[in-house]
Amino acid sequence: MREMKVLSPTAILGYGFPIESFNRGMSMNPDVIAVDAGSTDPGPYYLGAGISFTDRNAVKRDLTHMIKGALDHKIPLIVGTAGGSGADVHLDWCVDIVREIIDGKPDVKVAVISAEISKEQVYAAYDRGDIVPLNAVPDISRTDIKNSTRIVAQMGVAPFIEALDAGADIIIAGRTYDPAVFAALPVKEEFEPGLALHMGKILECACIAATPGSGSDCMMGIIGSDYFKVFPLSEKRKCTTLSVAAHTLYEKSDPYMLHGPDGIIDLTATKFNQADENSVAVSGTKFIPSEKPMVKLEGALIAGYRTVSIAGARDPIMINIIDEILETVKEAVKTNFAGLLTDYKLDFKVYGKNGVMGELEPIKRTMSHELGIIIDAVGKSQEDANTICSFARSTMLHYGYNGRISTAGNLAFPYSPSDFKIGPVYEFSLYHLMPYEEGMFEIKWMENDHES
Repeated sequence: MREMKVLSPTAILGYGFPIESFNRGMSMNPDVIAVDAGSTDPGPYYLGAGISFTDRNAVKRDLTHMIKGALDHKIPLIVGTAGGSGADVHLDWCVDIVREIIDGKPDVKVAVISAEISKEQVYAAYDRGDIVPLNAVPDISRTDIKNSTRIVAQMGVAPFIEALDAGADIIIAGRTYDPAVFAALPVKEEFEPGLALHMGKILECACIAATPGSGSDCMMGIIGSDYFKVFPLSEKRKCTTLSVAAHTLYEKSDPYMLHGPDGIIDLTATKFNQADENSVAVSGTKFIPSEKPMVKLEGALIAGYRTVSIAGARDPIMINIIDEILETVKEAVKTNFAGLLTDYKLDFKVYGKNGVMGELEPIKRTMSHELGIIIDAVGKSQEDANTICSFARSTMLHYGYNGRISTAGNLAFPYSPSDFKIGPVYEFSLYHLMPYEEGMFEIKWMENDHES
């Protein structure tokens, strides 16, 4: 019976994995090692600023084991969304790490696939009316495109298959549809694309789809002609029909149709079966190709500059009227800087009182005996943000209220200095769909000699 094995070492490159789990996976002779290296979950900052949200030393540790395993077993290693966000600057960052690891071995073929899209391409699609908002995202303007520091598009399996056909030993790719790195080789070898992509949907987060879940442990996927099977590579975990089915719905709004750049994963006939104590077999998933393939664009622009101050309060009288105090502080800032600073945002996150979800918090509880308060100021410049945060902090620190006993100050600051100058604040400028164009994702080959 024809099968293919795909090893997923970790949920995100740099999150780590037990070497025992990885070695166990390698002893099963996988056909490919694949890993997702990024996400939009940490927000737009990392795309906009061009830095990775994963640590370089941690990424190098993971890649060192993966590259050695792949080269020793003569199987490909595929990395998607390199550097966390998958723009060219992130791609270069990851390629430099790979170059250090392979140490100039000229016989290792490393394909580098760019996902960064030029503004000219986006302008042209915009002018044709081809840019489509994703779900509830608002329409964009040419100004949004112009102000974006960088723009990427999610690639599907096609660029990976092209690189594999060209003999790549290692593929380092920019922004990628998460399941694509796991599905590419199975699709190339003509396994059912729906099953391959569905398996990739599970493997992308490795053992998060197991129980107990972990983003720092290895998962194996095995695909056959009409099914795939997934199981963890640690004896501490197991896959259940519940854990695998639940992860199928992870980050998806439609339980039956999962949209991607190449088409739709159709789950209407999918079945989950407990194959044994630790593994789950999945069947029935189909693929519906897109008549007009689309790619998701992600862009980020600078929305201002941030300064924050962290403080604590434990006076029960103050805690009881904290909403009133915060509104008074906001009004004091507004009045004091009227005509001077108008384009700013001042927010308070109060932990111990709906600090995580704010007004969306569905569970109303009695407040804690202490509160953690983050003063969050965003201005057009760092100086503006500093001013707003400083004034809000000092006003709250010495705010007088009925019943107040201490006059030395209302807030306890765990750090000195009390204010932290964060720097640029980014927001997503594009989260839209654009038609796929031939040659959109360029493949280059890494020069890996010492002199290059």
